[in-house]
Amino acid sequence: MARKPVWGTIFRRLLGALPSLAGVVVVTFILTRALPGDPAAFFAGAAATPEAVEEVRKQLGLDKNLAQQFLRYLSELAHGDLGQSLTTGQPVSTELVNRLPASLELTLFGLLLAAVVAIPLGVLAATRRDSWIDHVSRLITTAGVSLPVFFTGLLLIYIFYFKLGWAPSPMGRLDPYASAPATVTGFFIIDSLLARDLGLLTASLKQLLLPAITMAIFVMAPLARMTRAAMLTALSSDYTRTTRAMGLSRYTVVYRYALRNALLPVVTTLGMVFSFMLGANVLVEKVFSWPGIGAYAIEALVASDYAPVQGFVLTMAILYVLLNLVIDVLYSIIDPRMAAQ
Repeated sequence: MARKPVWGTIFRRLLGALPSLAGVVVVTFILTRALPGDPAAFFAGAAATPEAVEEVRKQLGLDKNLAQQFLRYLSELAHGDLGQSLTTGQPVSTELVNRLPASLELTLFGLLLAAVVAIPLGVLAATRRDSWIDHVSRLITTAGVSLPVFFTGLLLIYIFYFKLGWAPSPMGRLDPYASAPATVTGFFIIDSLLARDLGLLTASLKQLLLPAITMAIFVMAPLARMTRAAMLTALSSDYTRTTRAMGLSRYTVVYRYALRNALLPVVTTLGMVFSFMLGANVLVEKVFSWPGIGAYAIEALVASDYAPVQGFVLTMAILYVLLNLVIDVLYSIIDPRMAAQ
């Protein structure tokens, strides 16, 4: 069967995602207008007169009906304009571009930590079924998924910062007295490496470690459980028994054949937990004063600032689309037969 070009698959996925993105735009617009609170009254101030509030409402375009407001929003969106934040006075697109690397760095590093621990743990639990390793794996993953993510973050801060003093203060991406590296990618770890500043790299990693561990604990359970289940299925399959009968080493059977065939459901789970983490980082960013888009969206939501909330949700939707594309590409790498479907 001929293998279909990767670019054709990407184009079809993007085309199929357009209706979903359009739905996100419509639903987000309607829900933000349904939120309690009046942005005009909020920004006019508590001592403002009704006339002053009405003047602010006209300036914001909130005096028009929903259809007119929506058409204006679509027109601005078509020109790449996500609006202007009323709380910061900056364009939403600028704020999102500046804050998105912080959120992605936290989420990706947390996912990496979770994968490094959970996948080997799942493999060990499957190859040593009902052993003490299997029981410890179940205990760790159950405890991780049972704790609310904000509680885990506060607990880690209390232990490692307040009691032991091992961690730096949970006050953002860097110590308040440190200077950020020159922006190249927006990821402090990468930019520190590019600047060859090991001191700044160490400081960035120290600030990143606790919030990333909080995120990792949150998603270790599904990763470890899926890895264990997929490995058990692979180890009991006919092709694994055949490789054993051929006299191949245990390492070759487990890691070259069984693990490779078990990776497809694990990759699917990685995509799912990444989407969970994008939602959970809103709470983690607030707990650790992390200047990401989640904290930005929460502040805008409290102030009934529509534009940042709409921009945040649309950005999340686009990230989910890109995530699905990455998963499809990984499928074709792990199992080339998937690319022919």
